[in-house]
Amino acid sequence: MGLGIRKDDIVIVTSGKEKGKRGRVLVVTPAKDGILVERVNLVKRHMKPSKRYQQGGIIEKEAPVKISIVMLVCPKCDKPTRFGNKVLETGKKVRVCKKCKEVIDK
Repeated sequence: MGLGIRKDDIVIVTSGKEKGKRGRVLVVTPAKDGILVERVNLVKRHMKPSKRYQQGGIIEKEAPVKISIVMLVCPKCDKPTRFGNKVLETGKKVRVCKKCKEVIDK
């Protein structure tokens, strides 16, 4: 099942307490229908000292948000947009912005 939003895409949150925030996608989890977005939906966790968190204490980290409340931001027109799919002459399938008709994928 293709979700259409991929790692390192820039997205904007369209509803909820984080509405209007932009961020880069860190992780996509299709099985749970969620994504982690950089600096969005921050939660505080009490962590014991470990190799990853040497100091321990209260750590702020991102929590997943539903993929249905985010929208892809087109890198060309810099607006939240829907996207379509297009097959190039080379046979490669790419995402296309519905507003400016530009190719989103590199």
